Amino acid sequence: MEFTRQFPDDAACLEHLWRTRHAPDGEHADCPKCERERVFRCYKTKQGRQSWTCTGCGHHIHPTAGTIFAKSSTSLHLWFYGMYLMASTRCGVSAKQLERELGVSYRTAWRMLNKIRNELMKQDAEPLSGEVEVDETAGGGRIRASDSARGKQYVYAKMSRRPTIWGAVERGGRIKVKVVKSRGSADIEAPMFELVLPSSMIITDEWAGYDHTRVSARYLGHRRIRHEDKIYVQGDVHTQTIEGFFGLFKNGVRGTYHAISTKWLPSYLNEYAWRYNERESSRPMFQTLLENAAKS
Repeated sequence: MEFTRQFPDDAACLEHLWRTRHAPDGEHADCPKCERERVFRCYKTKQGRQSWTCTGCGHHIHPTAGTIFAKSSTSLHLWFYGMYLMASTRCGVSAKQLERELGVSYRTAWRMLNKIRNELMKQDAEPLSGEVEVDETAGGGRIRASDSARGKQYVYAKMSRRPTIWGAVERGGRIKVKVVKSRGSADIEAPMFELVLPSSMIITDEWAGYDHTRVSARYLGHRRIRHEDKIYVQGDVHTQTIEGFFGLFKNGVRGTYHAISTKWLPSYLNEYAWRYNERESSRPMFQTLLENAAKS
């Protein structure tokens, strides 16, 4: 009901974009042709989405130009409601569910979700700092008892086909996640060297891929916890934070999407990382998505 009151129709959504991107007062905006501030009017025309016209030179400004809504035949009202649903759920919304909610085709619902994940929820390039937990996990489904019964070679072959998800999280702060080629040293250390500042304290498990010599030489320190000895917490040395995120992600995938292809896995990681990073913000997540849409 709150969404409906704020955005009852297409006109309200377009007005919001116009005021957010160009004219806070709804009337005065910078005209690129006049090269100064002018009064703009919205004249009724036959075009699908109205534009605002400069009263001085007649230049038209389209509020949706340069955004994910540009050249889309889907109404702005449905776009905004789809964004609202994405921001209001803990574990995401599937394309089939969005299809039912909006009354659009499956292809349209999938395209909308893909645009939102890859453009409005895209992870920034600002590096992490402080105490940073680093870990990796295998994407895809679990290894089942029936798989183990078919022998180790079958299990290893199946695991080798699963994508590797790398993640790093500041304690009490932000998270970065991405898909890497393998669990080898070169593949899992490269994103860490890129996305974590050298002044950080790195905390990992005992996996040999995190070469202690290289990591310690680059960072303030490198502390490790030995999971193979069934030690999971030793003082403040643990990787529970990043493992907790991986657990949330995998449970969300199983419950909402059931399965994700390797091709589209990075976009789903964007969604869960964005939601994690916005978890303590005082501003509603929907408002943040609206701001991101206006900036795109």
